[in-house]
Amino acid sequence: MILSCKDIRKSFGINEVLKNVSFILEEKEKAAIAGVNGAGKTTLFKILTNELSADGGTVALAKGQRLTKGEKLGYLAQLPPAGEVTVYEEMLKVFDCVIRVEQRLRKMELSMSQVHGSELQSLMTSYERATHEFESFGGYEYKSRIRGVLCGLGFSGDEFSRPMATLSGGQKTRLSLAALLLREPEILLLDEPTNHLDLTSIEWLEEFLAGYPGSALIISHDRYFLDRIVTKVIEIENGISSLYFGNYTHYAQKKEEDREINLKHYTDQQKEIKRQEAVIVKLRRFNREKSIKRAESREKMLDRVERLEKPKALGKIKMSLNAATRSGFDVLTVDGIGKSFDGREVIRDVCFEIKRSEKVALIGPNGVGKTTLFKILMAEIPTDKGSYIFGHNVVPGYYDQEHENIDESKTVFNELSDSCPRLTVTELRNTLASFMFTGDEVNKQIKALSGGERGRVALLKLMLQKSNLLLLDEPTNHLDIYSREILEGALGAYDGTVLYISHDRYFISRTADKIIEMTPTGAVTYKGGYEYYLEKKSAAGNTGDGYMCLKTQKTPITVTCVPSGDEYRRKKQEESERRRAKGKLERIENEIFELEAEILRLDERLHIEAGADFELANELFVEKTLAQEKLIQLYSEWEELESNS
Repeated sequence: MILSCKDIRKSFGINEVLKNVSFILEEKEKAAIAGVNGAGKTTLFKILTNELSADGGTVALAKGQRLTKGEKLGYLAQLPPAGEVTVYEEMLKVFDCVIRVEQRLRKMELSMSQVHGSELQSLMTSYERATHEFESFGGYEYKSRIRGVLCGLGFSGDEFSRPMATLSGGQKTRLSLAALLLREPEILLLDEPTNHLDLTSIEWLEEFLAGYPGSALIISHDRYFLDRIVTKVIEIENGISSLYFGNYTHYAQKKEEDREINLKHYTDQQKEIKRQEAVIVKLRRFNREKSIKRAESREKMLDRVERLEKPKALGKIKMSLNAATRSGFDVLTVDGIGKSFDGREVIRDVCFEIKRSEKVALIGPNGVGKTTLFKILMAEIPTDKGSYIFGHNVVPGYYDQEHENIDESKTVFNELSDSCPRLTVTELRNTLASFMFTGDEVNKQIKALSGGERGRVALLKLMLQKSNLLLLDEPTNHLDIYSREILEGALGAYDGTVLYISHDRYFISRTADKIIEMTPTGAVTYKGGYEYYLEKKSAAGNTGDGYMCLKTQKTPITVTCVPSGDEYRRKKQEESERRRAKGKLERIENEIFELEAEILRLDERLHIEAGADFELANELFVEKTLAQEKLIQLYSEWEELESNS
């Protein structure tokens, strides 16, 4: 156990954000903090880093130390602009201590040629100690580590020398993540680490975190990412934490099962309460001493019953996308579009076609010009080369990830009423309520809204336009997982055409029936969904000019033979051995299931009973470790039998 949080509470005025948050984080464990937007996930992170003080509860490390920023724990924070300091120089700051030792070594090497005798011997001893210190700090590989992390997070070699002040907000966030990963704290606190990363960088980060020697607490709405990384989910709902073991998919399934079970228990209890109340009414109607006593006895029994709360339904947006008119079959044709800025080519020779009712994902690395292409299609900027044509009766609607088409000085209500004057006040309020803007929230100014709330306003405006071609630039940014699922359903039922940019692989796999991958040399169209795209990418080589070279596959030939007598006996013996192996396999599987259940029981005891009692936690952890070692042995036996079966 490396981190223990027990009964954490935090309020802002009368708003109680965290009521009772408790969990344990073990060494090398990767856990997700889940919950809807506003549940208090980021507030919890700020408490862990001492940016906020908790109103109650304790945060402790295994040795009882208080968590202080920069020692045991690393938090993804925004890097400030650093003048003319370059990207690479900013990363060198992480290794200040290593560089100082390296400089000391160089000075000693120069001095060695100028001293003799005992002075040289003393210098050699100091040099040996400094060399050992340099090696222990990873001095020989720190430069290659910097290059590896920067390249993994999408920085090209040419960008290493760019001044920090010239970077975009997204690039600075990626650089902050790079600096954090290079520092290698014992506990990583990652709040939406995949924001501003392209698909390649997200996959690199997954591999990095999978092999990371420390622990991590992760807030993310990327379901693919969570499924690949975390082994535990700590959910915060209504200020209270709940623990789920497994990845995000397992958590979502278990959460829904638990809700159905709790709803059934609540419904059964309500039925029993109503039945008892009806019996009490009947007994009192008899108006006899014995029946009245029995009624009073039943009333006392009902008073002692602990009433179950009805499971609350999650607040979700209600979205319905409809096209006002039907477009022609050919919706959009892009022919050889090219665009440069200040002599730097951003888009080169992009060609593709989109047909009516297609749901198309536009993917590609950061900087390849996806958003620029959208702005060209919406006539916000001119193209340098090529052309594009919208088909007959096409009415495009644009969702801008920066939300530049929203007036920050207006209120939520005025922004919607000005863009849709045909709607009555009642219709507007009902529509806003379907997007979770109720009461006084409709009178909030746009500039006071969170990123997620602005995203909902932009989506709502888009929904009311009733366009038959939607151009969506990162529509899932700032949306929680539940809202993303609603958007997925709305796009699936939409009768128009959709072209969208997204790095959310789960969202793409649920919604896209065609993939267009933009590259520095053009665009490649895959006439299938995300799984089809992955299959073709793995089975193909990219020649670098946008053409795909598929690997040839040979069709296997099957020959049927009639077995001889010896062959028959041999086959019978093999079948007998397979049956015995299958029996042994089933016995081992049963042992594995029992041992996994025991480990889960120990995990629950660690969470519920141990708390800040490190002696008990240590006993339970030792017991769990022995069980895990036995489990590994059983897995090994199972794998051997399975591979031979």
